[in-house]
Amino acid sequence: MKHFLGLRTAVYTTKHLAAAKAWYTEVLGFGPYFDEPYYVGFTVAGYELGLLPDESAEADRTPAGVAYWGVPDAEAAWKRLIELGAAPFEPLADHGVMIGAVRDPFGNIFGVIENPAFKAESD
Repeated sequence: MKHFLGLRTAVYTTKHLAAAKAWYTEVLGFGPYFDEPYYVGFTVAGYELGLLPDESAEADRTPAGVAYWGVPDAEAAWKRLIELGAAPFEPLADHGVMIGAVRDPFGNIFGVIENPAFKAESD
């Protein structure tokens, strides 16, 4: 029996749910599938990016782990995130795969990874 099936959801907290929803809609190029005052969920290639309102979510906070989202071109994705208002957090670097991260305007760390060898397993 498998104990873990793989990543399903990355949740980011924000003091400003409406602004975060608008920003991630722009970043992703589509809107959420679930939109309530207590949670906003986006389906991203079979995974979920969730936004959770949290009054204690400061814009400059200690990272609590990083989810790296697969992209076809890490350099273009990283630059676009910066253009949309994110701040550099982890410079884009080649470690056999291209990887980097930004801090979104709400304080969350959002990673991107370009790894052509990665293939998601089905359940």
